Order: sequence, then structure tokens, then C-alpha cells
Amino acid sequence: GVARSAAMALSRAERCLALLLRLLSRACLALLALLPPPRAGSARAFPRAVPPPRRALLLLPARRLAALLRARQVTCIEVVEAYVQRIKEVNHLINAVVKDRFEEALQEAQQVDKLLSEGPGNDYLEEKFPLLGVPITVKEAFSLYGMPNTSGLVNRRNVIATSDATVVSRLKQAGAIPLGVTNCSELCMWYESSNRVYGRTNNPYDLQRIVGGSSGGEGSVLAAACSVIGVGSDIGGSIRMPAFFNGVFGHKPTTGVVPNDGQFPNAQGVRTSYLCTGPMCRYAEDLEPMLRVMAGPGVSKLKLNEKVSLEKIKFHCMDHDGGSIFVSPVDKEILQAQKKVVEHLENDLGVQVQRVAIHKMKYSFQIWSAMMSSKDSEGQEAQRFTDLLGDHGKPVWPLWELMKWLVGMSSHTLPAIGNAAREKLVNLNLSGKAKLVSMGKSLQEEMEALLGPDGVLLYPSHPTIAPKHHSPICMPFNFAYTAIFNVLGLPVTQCPLGLGSEGLPLGIQLVAAAYNDHLTLAVAQYLEKAFGGWVLPGKV
Repeated sequence: GVARSAAMALSRAERCLALLLRLLSRACLALLALLPPPRAGSARAFPRAVPPPRRALLLLPARRLAALLRARQVTCIEVVEAYVQRIKEVNHLINAVVKDRFEEALQEAQQVDKLLSEGPGNDYLEEKFPLLGVPITVKEAFSLYGMPNTSGLVNRRNVIATSDATVVSRLKQAGAIPLGVTNCSELCMWYESSNRVYGRTNNPYDLQRIVGGSSGGEGSVLAAACSVIGVGSDIGGSIRMPAFFNGVFGHKPTTGVVPNDGQFPNAQGVRTSYLCTGPMCRYAEDLEPMLRVMAGPGVSKLKLNEKVSLEKIKFHCMDHDGGSIFVSPVDKEILQAQKKVVEHLENDLGVQVQRVAIHKMKYSFQIWSAMMSSKDSEGQEAQRFTDLLGDHGKPVWPLWELMKWLVGMSSHTLPAIGNAAREKLVNLNLSGKAKLVSMGKSLQEEMEALLGPDGVLLYPSHPTIAPKHHSPICMPFNFAYTAIFNVLGLPVTQCPLGLGSEGLPLGIQLVAAAYNDHLTLAVAQYLEKAFGGWVLPGKV
């Protein structure tokens, strides 16, 4: 009886706390709504969304572009010029490309055309240069030779990359042509891409909405048809949230398949197994060829050559995390979209989608937070966010920074200061942290057992569709829906599902057991055909 009444008291306390947090979040959003709208009087000058692309060349998957180039049906100069024009047309609206290399890209395009005119065989070209002549964009946190590499940190604003990150150099060797680098959040640790170096990136479907983070510029640039494939990285959902908010595809590979080196900040200690570099694409068919190139020899860990028969996949579905007190409830439209996916799979493939409720998912945020700051097997401490903010200078004191921020004296963004404070708090309660880490380990075993060799889980990408600018600060832990899969090490493909009633993208996460990336990639291609994939922005 005592245990039961204690449990009841605890659940009552939890409910009160949940209510308090909800009210705080609502109050915060209500306050934001009172702020004066930006640039009053210029509503006429700023449309709601970006204009749709008019050039047919901009509407082809990378694979199709590469095939047309090899068949000499289009020149590389035409392709690169079309993309350069498109960026010049809309980048002032979305602020996604923060530094371009158009001149170099056009020179590289000329070299590709020269190579093609010399007439090497198609098979040779496809084998050696699978992405020959395809324009790409790269998240600014990755080094791309000659481009800035600040990660939105003011004290790095003069840092210029003197080499290429491994994945960037592999994509270049495969023939891809980088157009420039795209915006991210400060130190890549927040889900709105806005910083004191480059400012804020806007959503192509509604400029008043966020693009997600930290690979937000990449999500925006792809959705606005300013690029067709790009490089992102993900330690808490940084590929998947931008892909979701901007209605494109993103893949967080199984841990340890794609090299992370050449990005700032790079992961150390336990975080090396949570940070994943992966492809972001407008079209599902481009994820797999891009993943092959980025993984290099690591691709042998995956089964990308296996033929997937969708009817044999064991589908599971979970509507929400079970009601975490830290996270907003899932929007009706997102639940509705997921329901449509389940119905389609059942009617079209004749499969039975198993509803599951995994109790520990309710603690996603706490598990992620604890595991992110735990020691690795060698006992190495996780890197402290406060040290990273100082970037080899003095570590940042969150409370002091907050005081400076309030009077406009801080060179950091409020979310970055908040993150530093969260980290200090997690490390105060060490026994609680140890419990959460072991809960995470057992959740991992439970997930692997559930998914097995042929399972795919459908799970919401985020509790809300793309929120308005600044509002993430009122719902700071909503990224838990994506973050939990980083600490579980599972492959996840983010898949768009058309637009909702407000003309904003909907989507879903497809999750499989480790090294079963081929399953989620196959399902993403299937759902793209069924639900239309990426939708042109600006079409009313």
C-alpha cells in the first residue's frame, strides 16, 4: 500500500509539474505573440513564401541529372547556372546560403563539360564519378576548402577552411560541385538556425517559420530548389528536424558508418557514437547513392545491395512518446498523416502494422541529456558546451552570459546560453544520471529486439509542424522525438508527407535496427511515390 500511495503521489507531482511546464510554455508563446512584427510596413515587399522554381532543370533528382550529363543531353554549365540563378533569385528571402563559391563552381562545370567532350564511356563515368556535374550544398559546420567554418560562433568568424571534411572530399571525388555553405545554429546545438554571424534562416513555405536546426540552412536550400542534395550532421535531430520542417528527405545513418571528421564542433568521448553525418535530399532516390559515396569503405557495414521486399517488412507504429512532461503533445495533423501512412501500408501492401507502446520513450529527453554528458568506456568526460562556446578561450559562465545577453552585450545566442546551463544542471544529479544512462541501455536492447532483422518503426518526427521564429525557446525540449535515436544508434530516414492545412510540410520518421539502413531507405522511396514527396513551395 505504501509503495502504491508513493507512486500515486509521484504521478500527481508529475502531473502538476507537467501542467506547470505547459502553462509556462503557453505564457512564453503568448508573450512572443505580443512582440511587434519584424519590418513593419514592408509586408508588401516580403511574400509569404518563396516563388516556385520555373526551370525544369531544377526539378530533377541528382541521379537523373548525372545520367543526362553522361548522355550529353545537357551541359554542366547549364545545370550549375540554373542553380546559381535560383539561389540569386531567392536567397535574400531565406538566407540559407551564407557564403557561395559560384565562380569556382562555374569553372568546375567547364572542366566537367571538357571531360565529357573527350568522350569517356558511360559505364566508366558512372562507376568512377557517380555524381559527375551534380551541384551540392554543404552545412557551414563542415570544412569546405576556402569557405568559412564558424558554426555560427562570433569568435570564429575569421576561420576559413584550409581543407575538405572527409565526406566533402568524397563527394567532390565522385564529381559533385559545391555551390556554397549553408547556415546552422550556434555550435549546432539548437533547432532554430540563427546565429550572431549570419543571422536567421527562413522557411521557404512560410518565411515567418523556422527551418529547424542545426542543419537548417541545408533543409531550406533544398526545399527552395536552390540545391538538390546536401551534407548535414545530426546529434539530436539536426538532419531530421530541418528535413521535416522543410519537407525534404534526410537520413541519419547507423552510428559509425559515415566519418564525422572535418566538422566543428566534432564529437569527443561518448558523443562520437551519437553524432552522425548523413545525406539530405529533395528526392528519396538520391539518399542511397549519396550515402554510398559519403560512407566510402564504411558502406560494407550496410546491406545496400540487398533487394528489399516491402511486403516482408514487419511494420510497427507508435503515435507519440507516451506523454513526456517536457515535450509538447503531438499535433493532430501529424497524427492524422501517420494514420494515413498506416492505412496505406495495410491496404496497398497487405501488411499488418503493429501498434506498440514503448514505455521508456516517455523519458527520451532525460535519457538523451544524461547519455550525452556521460563518460565513455575509457572514462573520458564528454566535452563541455561551455568550453566549446569559449573555443580555446575562456569557458563561458552561463549565468554571467545571461546577464550580458539581457543588456545586449553577449556575443552568444540565448539558446546556446540555455544549453550551457542545462548541461551544468544535468551534472548536478549524478545518481539520477546513472539511472537514466542504464535506462537508455535497456531501451536500446528493447528496440533492437522489437525491430530485429526486418522491422521498421513509424514514429513522429516532432510534436509540432514548423513553428514561428523564436518560439522554440518556449518548447526547448521538443527535439527529444529525434534525439532519442541518436543515443540508441539506430538508422532513421525522415520522409515528407505533403503539406498540412497551413501549407507547411508534414512528415514521419522511419526507424530500423542498426545497419538496416536499406529498409528505411526503401520505405522512404515507397512513401514518396504514395504521398508525393517534396512539394514545390510558393504554389497557392
